[in-house]
Amino acid sequence: MINRLNIISGYKDGRSYLKDAFFTRPFRLANIGEDKTDPALYLMVQNSSPGILDKDHYAINIKMESKSKLLLDSQSYQRLFNMKEGAKQDMNVSLSEYSAFSYVQHPIVPHELSIFRAHNVIRMEDNCSLTLGEIITCGRKHSGEEFKYSTFQNLTEIYLKNKLILKDNVLLQPQLTDVHTLGQMEGYTHQGTLIYINTGLQEIEPVIENALADLKSEEDIAFGVSQPFPDCMIVRVLGNGGEQMFNAFRRIQKEIWALENQASVVLNTAEESFAV
Repeated sequence: MINRLNIISGYKDGRSYLKDAFFTRPFRLANIGEDKTDPALYLMVQNSSPGILDKDHYAINIKMESKSKLLLDSQSYQRLFNMKEGAKQDMNVSLSEYSAFSYVQHPIVPHELSIFRAHNVIRMEDNCSLTLGEIITCGRKHSGEEFKYSTFQNLTEIYLKNKLILKDNVLLQPQLTDVHTLGQMEGYTHQGTLIYINTGLQEIEPVIENALADLKSEEDIAFGVSQPFPDCMIVRVLGNGGEQMFNAFRRIQKEIWALENQASVVLNTAEESFAV
């Protein structure tokens, strides 16, 4: 069964707004913006299903029009149930110039024998910003299902003007590979990835420094922050608590979002001055 979610984030009179939305069950969409003075758009993806079921196919399409800003939130932990054939998710995001898209979702909990493959395709233009975060847990640890899932894969491809600039492939198959060895989970139970790309003039070094300082304050985690090219930061974290890692990612997301808001104010001020 294909479950669809389509979002178009527009921009008009100095504010981002939900220009168009379409969704089928089990998806729902809620506007969670609280500050009326904030010109950005804040949406939450709600899911009436208890989790992703065998043969489910989630198809998510998001279009960011020029100057629009969208912070997308998830409702709760995403459960992947017992499967025979598997489930998949395809997410396509298109960012126009001067737009910003930020999505750090709640941790994913794969149940025993679950099979899940996700494919994210992000297309960016100049002067736009992307923040994308995901955390995969070991499963229902307290129910004796630690690393009992079959396959989890999250493939992310990011393009700048139709040129591939980043390809990230997280593949975990605990039934085939010892996940506790070097280069795998190394004794930890949770793995997180946070990607930030800014194709504009925003300096990324302060973002990296803030992320490093924030993660150093956390206990019982292993992490690394890399800069594969000048406009990109990738954070990898290994830990044992989904809530701990999620909160850390959300703090970094909040700092990035604040910088994006400042950049938008500068851009709007410059445009007003030019118009005068």
